[in-house]
Amino acid sequence: MTAYIDPDRAQFETFKTLDRDQPIEMLNLVKFRDQAAYLADHDLANANLTGAQAYRNYGVETAPIIARLGASILWRGAFQTTLIGPADETWDQVFIARYPDAHAFLEMVTDPAYRAAVVHRQAAVETSRLIRCGAAQGGGTFG
Repeated sequence: MTAYIDPDRAQFETFKTLDRDQPIEMLNLVKFRDQAAYLADHDLANANLTGAQAYRNYGVETAPIIARLGASILWRGAFQTTLIGPADETWDQVFIARYPDAHAFLEMVTDPAYRAAVVHRQAAVETSRLIRCGAAQGGGTFG
């Protein structure tokens, strides 16, 4: 499984070119490290935290930022199995975060408190997927 922890510049630039004035949902698929991998000079570097524990730290520290921006966790599920896709991709966290618009997401990732908290996510995550989705017409059929 290839490690994807932070967006690369090209992906982030593509994200920024999309409409910013509409609500967005971000599908999050997260796989934790067995042991958190903080940088050696971080206060928690020798704390023997699991990836899940480090990710909880990320959640605690980012919760006030998310609330201030009007974002929320729309849905959370427990991964069971992949029916179509790589069998080696298993996920510890699966959730959809809703933001009032892309401006709110961009404000979050540039907020100094968020930038300080993201070290917990970076220490926690072995790999992840973050997929931006916009509103689409619902209905009773596929397609």
